[in-house]
Amino acid sequence: LLPPLSAMHSTICMGASVSMAHGIDKGSNGEYARKSVAVIGDSTFLHTGINGLINSFYNSGTSTVIILDNRITGMTGHQPNPATGISIKGSPAPQVNIEVLCRGMGISHVKVVDPFNVEECLNILKEETAREELSVIITNRPCIFADKSVISSPYYVLEDKCTGCKACVRLGCPAILWDSEKRLAFIDETLCTGCGLCPKVCKFEAIKKRGE
Repeated sequence: LLPPLSAMHSTICMGASVSMAHGIDKGSNGEYARKSVAVIGDSTFLHTGINGLINSFYNSGTSTVIILDNRITGMTGHQPNPATGISIKGSPAPQVNIEVLCRGMGISHVKVVDPFNVEECLNILKEETAREELSVIITNRPCIFADKSVISSPYYVLEDKCTGCKACVRLGCPAILWDSEKRLAFIDETLCTGCGLCPKVCKFEAIKKRGE
């Protein structure tokens, strides 16, 4: 289903993912999926996702809600939001702590994770999606457009070591592409920001950083 992410993307309205997951959770009675997962950005969560999460908590929901806290409003042009600590004029402003907000609702299972720590992310995802209670996972990393200081030398693929397993392709990174003729992955170095995620998922040490 829709590779490389193999997920269905349903867009109804801004902030609807949490309520939709809760609706599937309650309406399907496990018929369609064992566990429903909602994914929502930080700005959208603060805009209209909070009420859906409160409703899910109030009605004993069992979904897992993943909040992508990237300190920016990506969908409308990288504006600040109440979680960035910066006002629309660029001056310092009070900052909403999303973790504290979720715990303040009464949700017991709230985890904060660095999305660049692949192993920890996978372990927490497995743990929380196996839980038969409402849970929240907050990924905590600034958007590349919000913090360009993290951009570094690009990565490239060693063709003699690449086995074509597509583990890196499944990351969904726009810089990682698939050569259907060679049956190998390759990296568009003009798009690569040097984040270092792809070598962490490559078991064959086929991805290296330029200059190293």
